[in-house]
Amino acid sequence: MDKILIVDDDREIVDLLSIYCKNEGYEAIKAYNGVEALQLLKQNMDIQLIILDVMMPKKDGIAVLKELREDNNQIPVLMLSAKSTDMDKIQGLTSGADDYVSKPFNPLEVMARIKSLLRRSSVTQQEIEANVIEVGPLVIKKESHEVKTLNGKEIQLTALEFGILYLLASNLNRVFSADEIFERVWLQESIVSAKTVMVHVSHLRDKIEKATNGEKVIQTVWGVGYKISE
Repeated sequence: MDKILIVDDDREIVDLLSIYCKNEGYEAIKAYNGVEALQLLKQNMDIQLIILDVMMPKKDGIAVLKELREDNNQIPVLMLSAKSTDMDKIQGLTSGADDYVSKPFNPLEVMARIKSLLRRSSVTQQEIEANVIEVGPLVIKKESHEVKTLNGKEIQLTALEFGILYLLASNLNRVFSADEIFERVWLQESIVSAKTVMVHVSHLRDKIEKATNGEKVIQTVWGVGYKISE
């Protein structure tokens, strides 16, 4: 069950949105000022979305949002405000909000926005997870071309070494011939590639084994090619 934090100093609004959230199968967590909201976020690390009023005592919604974004850029935030000018909306969105609804609002519209934000957040998280591979002692990040050991030690690879590692790690148990590796990583038709690939695989192995105290991640299937096993 997704948890939604509802933050507004108007208790009637909080209660109203809580009822609608519960009717949709969400768990509603209530807060009535910015300070309380930040405390609840620390106590409930699995909150999936925040409905956040702008004008509140102790700490307003914009301040809460800026503090939140210092530590968490993933959780969706739907801003609520009695202010409806374009500049107010721009301020909320540029501070890190994902969507903005003006008061008075239709609760059904708010729920539609919530569902949309949660769907988008789910897809984004899946994309992030798909671009990060953990295999054996390694964590491989596709977008940044980073490779680290599980204890955080970075392994410096060339672009071609990273390409070989990512190809094998994203196709566990599949054996790739030297020709296949050359064509997929070098993006050229294989001519005399076996020795070239062998040299790069050897360098890649040396770097991995040095960083992991000798763990053998890449296996050779003699006469066939290379693979990484689950």
